[in-house]
Amino acid sequence: MTSQITVDDQVPAKETGPAPASGLRGHPWLTLFAVAVGVMMVTLDGTIVAVANPAIQKDLNASLADVQWITNGYLLALAVSLITAGKLGDRFGHRQTFLLGIAGFAASSTAIGLSSSVELVIGCRVAQGLFGALLMPAALGLLRATFPAEKLNMAIGIWGMVIGASTAAGPIVGGLLVENVSWQSVFFVNVPVGIIALVLGLVILVDHRAENAPRSFDVLGILVLSAAMFSLIWALIKAAEWGWGDPKTLVFLAVSVLCFVFFAFWETKVSEPLIPLSLFRSLPLSAGTVLMVLMAFAFMGGLFFVTFYLQNVHLMSPVDSGLHLLPLTGMMIVGSPLAGAAITKAGPRIPLVAGMVATAAACFGMAQLTPGTGTLTMSLWFALLGLGLAPVMVGATEVIVGNAPLELSGVAGGLQQAAMQVGGSLGTAVLGAVMASTVSSSFGDNWAEAELPPLPEGQLELVEKGVQVGLAPVPPGAPEPVAQAITKVAHDTFVSGMSTAFTVAGVVAVLAAVVACFTKRGVNAAAGAGAAHV
Repeated sequence: MTSQITVDDQVPAKETGPAPASGLRGHPWLTLFAVAVGVMMVTLDGTIVAVANPAIQKDLNASLADVQWITNGYLLALAVSLITAGKLGDRFGHRQTFLLGIAGFAASSTAIGLSSSVELVIGCRVAQGLFGALLMPAALGLLRATFPAEKLNMAIGIWGMVIGASTAAGPIVGGLLVENVSWQSVFFVNVPVGIIALVLGLVILVDHRAENAPRSFDVLGILVLSAAMFSLIWALIKAAEWGWGDPKTLVFLAVSVLCFVFFAFWETKVSEPLIPLSLFRSLPLSAGTVLMVLMAFAFMGGLFFVTFYLQNVHLMSPVDSGLHLLPLTGMMIVGSPLAGAAITKAGPRIPLVAGMVATAAACFGMAQLTPGTGTLTMSLWFALLGLGLAPVMVGATEVIVGNAPLELSGVAGGLQQAAMQVGGSLGTAVLGAVMASTVSSSFGDNWAEAELPPLPEGQLELVEKGVQVGLAPVPPGAPEPVAQAITKVAHDTFVSGMSTAFTVAGVVAVLAAVVACFTKRGVNAAAGAGAAHV
């Protein structure tokens, strides 16, 4: 019995490279527009849901663990499925998988809005992750196949701009909907967006497949890689709760390593591997993948604490905190297409290095934030971070997708997205551990120095967990001077931990700048682009 399942190709293979557009159908810029609407739905959902979680918890009487699963279930399903979903696009066509992803994501959003229990919400969020995994690599595959090499960077730049805009809009739109309508409306908003994206996709998108597109599936490879990704992401998610030295964390990390090793071995033996290891003979592609992991580590890991800083230290509402982050996402919106143009002219290396240097400077700058830092200072550092991230998002994506053969563009798109998920999870877990360690080592001393009454036996650990997210453990009815002293100790301790976390993120960004030196323009994209006119 073999793990290879061959599927007869029912659709004639297309020529490599984009064909000249005829009218609406297959027009590159209209293709970009159709893809962007679908991607907007997924990225908007990524930040809009966090705002709705407290309302879901209250309405459905959910536990904290249940609410965490609303996020973790989606993240796990997405991370585990991305590369396999990209392979499905390479085999059956990116248009088909994109449209299926759109329809499924909108349908599962509707189901969440109609759910009467948190278990149904979690199940449908897992479905959202699976359909989102179909959609994201297919979007990059469509852009890679539709645009000629000289326009691909600009297309990815605009694609990045849409991601930045929808990410920025998430907390603001989510806050307004939750406050004025209901938490269900946060999910129902995906329905009209999904319908528009589906209609545009049916009318505009054209399937592109290389002549040597894959014709079979490496089932064992899919299972082993899925197990490896699940074990890794699960260990990173639970490390904060279990502890990095806990046997459960170590077991999942060990299982992940073993699965990755066996996967690499198996891929050398199978006739049509899920991920041909020859891909990584391309130093630029490998560097782009590592760069994406490091960038996501610094960005998502650091940004995790910024939301707590704004809401729990500065006592902002979710909408206000979203507005305060607009300099970051605004610079990503403005910078992404500009970065695409710069990369087209100069190649990716210089913009990528400069972008990671700016990102490192922003991280070191945010390490200097205090509980009393004003909006202007925060905005300057947020803007610099957005300006640094824009060329990295665009350039690293082009380096990964552009250096992969056209017939593996879906796998490359899945690899790019998976690298972001792993980097973000790793950054959140590691920097979370840095925060926990800093709080644990300094909170007790800070409390004693403030001459506050000793905490009751067994309460210290519980209080420290609140301080790790910026919460001040002020007991009800505490006198105002005592309340102020407790708040100052808690916020000072939290900001000290955040400063250490951002310093680590800055060092990682410097390392990413070194890795960026090994990137270069996508040679396979240039070879396969043909002479299309856009």
